[in-house]
Amino acid sequence: MYHAKLDTFPAGFLWGAASAAYQVEGAADADGKGKSVWDEFSKVPGKTFENTNGDVAVDHYHRVLEDVALMKEMGLKTYRFSIAWARVFPSGEGEVNEDGLRFYDRLIHALLANGIE
Repeated sequence: MYHAKLDTFPAGFLWGAASAAYQVEGAADADGKGKSVWDEFSKVPGKTFENTNGDVAVDHYHRVLEDVALMKEMGLKTYRFSIAWARVFPSGEGEVNEDGLRFYDRLIHALLANGIE
């Protein structure tokens, strides 16, 4: 469809991005993270493109501050992310993995410090 004239975005419109934990975090075995359904499924031959998996992904877990700086440089105002619950509850229930919580705490504080909601 071709538009001769595009409407402007409304005042207060927030440009943003989104990610899924498994697709970006990597660090599959770091700091006490448990196995998720995707960790197991992606290892079944033929289930993913070229048998790829998220063990490393884009290594957001280790590059979180660099990634947030890039978001700010791109002018993002919002970021929707998911939580890898296997990082927070490695056994699926019970004791909380403090290292997993620290990762999300570091991410949230970096986002806020850079003006990203």
